[in-house]
Amino acid sequence: MKIAIFGLGYVGCTAAGCLVSQGHHVVGVDINQAKIDALNDGRSPVHEPGLEALIATGAENGLLSASDDVKVALRNADMAMVCVGTPSNSDGAHDMRHIIDVTRAIASGFPADRCDPLTLVYRSTMRPGSCEKIIAPLLEAELGEQAQDLIELVYNPEFLREACAIADYFNPPRIVTGTRDGQASAAMNTLYEGIDAPRFATQFGEAEMTKFVDNSWHAAKVSFANEIGRICQQLGLSSATVSEIFLSDTTLNISPHYLRPGGAFGGSCLPKDVRALQHLSSDIGTQTHMLDALIRSNEAHKHHQFQLASAGLKPGARVLVVGLAFKPETDDLRESPAVDLVRRMLDAGFDVDVYDPQIRPENLIGQNLGYARAVLPAMDDLLVSKSAAQSNDYDRIIATNRLIDDLTIDPGNFFDLSVMD
Repeated sequence: MKIAIFGLGYVGCTAAGCLVSQGHHVVGVDINQAKIDALNDGRSPVHEPGLEALIATGAENGLLSASDDVKVALRNADMAMVCVGTPSNSDGAHDMRHIIDVTRAIASGFPADRCDPLTLVYRSTMRPGSCEKIIAPLLEAELGEQAQDLIELVYNPEFLREACAIADYFNPPRIVTGTRDGQASAAMNTLYEGIDAPRFATQFGEAEMTKFVDNSWHAAKVSFANEIGRICQQLGLSSATVSEIFLSDTTLNISPHYLRPGGAFGGSCLPKDVRALQHLSSDIGTQTHMLDALIRSNEAHKHHQFQLASAGLKPGARVLVVGLAFKPETDDLRESPAVDLVRRMLDAGFDVDVYDPQIRPENLIGQNLGYARAVLPAMDDLLVSKSAAQSNDYDRIIATNRLIDDLTIDPGNFFDLSVMD
């Protein structure tokens, strides 16, 4: 198939690399010229293990290109896939401007002489009702009553975890497709041919709700485990022992994933989607007290970990923070708890160095760059090399994730925030 992908962030670039590896022709579309140039040069605009090789091979074989021209991308396309960001608004709801802009661009760029329907797939996380009440009316405003005949609208949430996104793409926990009538889409069945996973065909709203439920549940598991961990620490109990007993019950306690006390949750998905679901609940008058407490609990955990990590240190103490991204093997700094920790350390008057080999300020783009610069404007001056991290004399070394395993350090000054004992 020929597939146009709108939005060349982590989701869009991963999809592009995986699709060309399957032999599909992909045209990436973005308003960011740096991303376009990178793909056309066979380079990935984002860091994701294994993605650079897929993109390089796809470009070399003539299967992958990028452009800012919507009409060129849609010409002869069998499918258009929308992967643009839906960041948080000030009230917690998703900011739908990028969705609206790209939908209008696709509708206005739709080939006038096209007869076969275009399958238009949205993968961005959106409030239930978005396909029916926002996207479909925008398409109809431009294309008229024939919009439903010209465009097969599909919502297909993605379940990609950064740092293992390629494996997740080819081995998803399930495949969910939302359509107007809730019936399976032949084009989507073709797209996922050969991928073995449970499949669910449903209407738009249920498919749109899926990612909210997933991300809010993941966030709930992290916050729940950390609250138990804090209680155990205050009582002088081993939270590791309590956690081990709790997690041994895989029948009632569902899964051990996200349930080990450690770092706060962060990244590009969990915080913004919890806020959006909180806004949705308030908007429709539903009382969801646990959801309303998740962000507050996570912020409390960040403060708790800052207090633990900085206890006993005097202003001016030299500190090394290992791991700045929200997890290893990614350069995504958006709402990373480690970024917040470094900011708190600097505000407290400590001399802070940061070790994270995936973070190269000159390569950060888009919202990733904006968040990093807003919270840590002096980030460039904080980053140190592996040799410096291992040889400098620090009053305390703080690990935010398992990147610490790459370093040979003195365990006497080591504080691991990724686990709670």
